[in-house]
Amino acid sequence: MDSEQRKNFRPLWYALFITAGIVIGVSLNGSFNGSRNILFSRSTPSGFNKINDVINYIRQEYVDTINQNQIVDNTITQILQNLDPHSSYIPADELKSVNEPLEGNFEGIGIEFHIQNDTIMVVSTIAGGPSETIGLRPGDRIVEVDGKNVAGIGIKNEDVFKYLRGQEGTKVAIKVKRSGLSKLLDFTIVRGKIPIRSIETAFMASPNTGYVKISRFAANTYEEFMDALNKLKEQSAKNLIIDLRGNPGGYLDAATALANEFLKGKKLIVYTQGKARPRKEYYSNGEGTFENGKLFVLIDEGSASASEILSGALQDWDRAEIIGRRSFGKGLVQEQTLFPDGSAMRLTVARYYTPTGRSIQKPYTDGTLAYDDEVIERYKHGEMINADSTHFNDSLKYKTPGGKIVYGGGGIMPDIFVPIDTTSDNEFSRAVFAFGIVSKFCYDYVDHNRNLLGVYKTLEQYEKNFKTEPKLFSDFIAYAVSNKIRPDEKNIASSKSLISNQLKANIARLLFGNDGYYRITLQEDKVYKIAVELSEQTNADKTVSTRVEKK
Repeated sequence: MDSEQRKNFRPLWYALFITAGIVIGVSLNGSFNGSRNILFSRSTPSGFNKINDVINYIRQEYVDTINQNQIVDNTITQILQNLDPHSSYIPADELKSVNEPLEGNFEGIGIEFHIQNDTIMVVSTIAGGPSETIGLRPGDRIVEVDGKNVAGIGIKNEDVFKYLRGQEGTKVAIKVKRSGLSKLLDFTIVRGKIPIRSIETAFMASPNTGYVKISRFAANTYEEFMDALNKLKEQSAKNLIIDLRGNPGGYLDAATALANEFLKGKKLIVYTQGKARPRKEYYSNGEGTFENGKLFVLIDEGSASASEILSGALQDWDRAEIIGRRSFGKGLVQEQTLFPDGSAMRLTVARYYTPTGRSIQKPYTDGTLAYDDEVIERYKHGEMINADSTHFNDSLKYKTPGGKIVYGGGGIMPDIFVPIDTTSDNEFSRAVFAFGIVSKFCYDYVDHNRNLLGVYKTLEQYEKNFKTEPKLFSDFIAYAVSNKIRPDEKNIASSKSLISNQLKANIARLLFGNDGYYRITLQEDKVYKIAVELSEQTNADKTVSTRVEKK
């Protein structure tokens, strides 16, 4: 073979060498470092634990040191997330905080706080809690905790929890800056059990009608509700408005206990059923304390789970009029299982069904992301504005004993639809609320005007006499501008009524707690006003304005 022929064969030789190298590489891979191909198990596919085998093999053979516990946690998380949107894994260090809202208490010093100007400011002290007992006051600024400076360091809410929460009976030493005093005040507070209330507020909405706002269904919700209901009855409440808007749910037992108070005789409240869980039914016992008065339930897209169980049961038995917008659509039952390391798994084991047989759960076949964004899609296709934009399957129609048509397929559709208020929705109003400008301004305003505001001894005095004067509103606009919110005269004008109401309501919260906030903010709430209007009417006296809302 001459030199020219050898030259032409070089590409072929190169190809053969590369191919041989790949083959040799694969062979070496199979026996590298001693040695052997790994056979995890020779048993049948259902007879070995593939996940454990893989994790153990990684732990033993992986090139770098790994955190096996973290890998296990991540694996379980991914498995559960791929089942449905509500099955979940909770690490041990998060379980306590996750359960606190449902258990109805936590351990700490008992304050509501706000981080203002990079300082922890006491908004209020919880009645009977350690901070109130020892003399902490609204407006106090916590600048030092256990000898460590906490002011001006970029502190976050989670840092405050870490510093001030702790086991019942333990002590925490704080230094406080109080307005009007040059020296810091020293307090040593013994941490205690602090209640988390389910009832945000309860008051008489009109001469005959009580109003109760329920924020969650927790272990103590029923007792709180009955206490509020009895007080309203003492004030001559014959009718009742229950506000479940934004209530994400909670314990099933709390929802069924409340439903029992409104239903006559033995009536099905809800039933659950799953592949491995036979049908389980929950009934009223006929011993309710509010079986006859008019009843109105307010819901929206933030009302979920136990909120939907209660509103669905009362709607299906024609016991209450449901007002607002379609609820979230969470009808899956989770069962919590604890692991020895203190972590927990919440696994969906059944579905909730209303008395007529409606499934509350909305579809989730398109994945978790689409499921989470479904409420946003309601905005996009107009459901928040027009009830006719809600897409229901005619095969999921159900009829109540009173002949009313109700729908399954996801959430509870109200009897009286009230569209979301878009009159004040613009770039300026969205910005001042999203960035907390309204609340921050009110904190400063109250802090600098406590003597002036001291003339309002009662909420009734404040509600009647405090006005959002032009100067207060213009000061707020200037404050928004100083916080880099661009002013727009047209948007400011269209949102002035809403912002003025929220300024007065947020100041009321700082002076009189949640009662103050809700009493003021509900004055501009269309859903609430319709419920109050209906509660004071006779059955034959339905106004045209209300009928329009029902279309």
